[in-house]
Amino acid sequence: MFEKGTRGNTLHGILLIALFSFAAFYIAEVPFVKSLSLSPLIVGIVLGMLYANSLRNRLPETWVPGIKFCTKQVLRAGIVLYGFRLTLTQVVAVGLPAITVDAIIVAGTIFLGYGLGKLLKMDNDTAIMTSTGSAICGAAAVLGAEPVVKCEGHKTAIAVSTVVIFGTISMFLYPIMYRSGLLDGLTDQQVAIYTGSTLHEVAHVAGAGNAMDPTDSLGIAGTATITKMIRVMMLAPVLIIMGLVLARTRRGNNGQSHAASGKSKITIPWFAFWFLGIICVNSLLQYLCGVDNVKDIPLNGTIEYIDTFMLTMAMTALGTDTNIEKFKQAGAKPFYLAGLLFVWLVGGGYLLTKYLVPLF
Repeated sequence: MFEKGTRGNTLHGILLIALFSFAAFYIAEVPFVKSLSLSPLIVGIVLGMLYANSLRNRLPETWVPGIKFCTKQVLRAGIVLYGFRLTLTQVVAVGLPAITVDAIIVAGTIFLGYGLGKLLKMDNDTAIMTSTGSAICGAAAVLGAEPVVKCEGHKTAIAVSTVVIFGTISMFLYPIMYRSGLLDGLTDQQVAIYTGSTLHEVAHVAGAGNAMDPTDSLGIAGTATITKMIRVMMLAPVLIIMGLVLARTRRGNNGQSHAASGKSKITIPWFAFWFLGIICVNSLLQYLCGVDNVKDIPLNGTIEYIDTFMLTMAMTALGTDTNIEKFKQAGAKPFYLAGLLFVWLVGGGYLLTKYLVPLF
């Protein structure tokens, strides 16, 4: 990719994506866009898709390796650096109730999504990507699953689109439910756990939590965010298990003999181990610095900004491989699946929180 003679063209492709990403950061700060809690990642994939459906055919083919570099290497590095947003202290702060509800929601959503995908006769890759995004942390989870599932770029973009749509609906729905009295059956702690364990994106949880408890005087906003971050931590073990299961499934589908399959290479998402390692390092840094908030660790803000930019580059690059025709080919089934998972998260998550949390 960076061999002598092609290095310049590859860098051109990377620079193109970087320019789009800078534009995404600028647009994300526009008041109207900011009010919708649309992160640079989401703006980036929209810009990439607009480009794919307008000027993509004019892109020199020699630049494509640079774009592919952003969807692979830059993406994995961004997921690893995401670990600097998390610490093990956050797990201890919320405790076993949130961990238990998060674990059931994550596992239940992925298994339910896979099963519903079969019933809807969807391709496995799209079903898995959509389910993972709904189960863990929206677009970031879809990006994390992409190197493991190894699906086509447009399927990743479709999965991201579904979780963004239903996640945004949830962000406005939960405060309405809270203020209308529909959540009166839950305590403040339960409302926080319910919000953090069922909303799609970290930004969605922050937006809904602040709408319900602007000053965090009830502890809803803070606890919801911590519950969500615990859910994000589950991305690493999910990707590791997913990598092992998919490797065995694909070997079986290829009709290999037992002996031959034993020699085949199992794809292990090593970046997931690095992700966990970074969380441990960040926890140590928090202890050594003696700070309560992860954002107070020196250089943490800078690292988070760089990480967000790298993830935005990955999203933008994926968007450039997604045109309207591919969306038409996918049909409405991915949105049906995401809608059914949305119902499960809102309804099932409420019942889980109401009846399970009091047991602890």
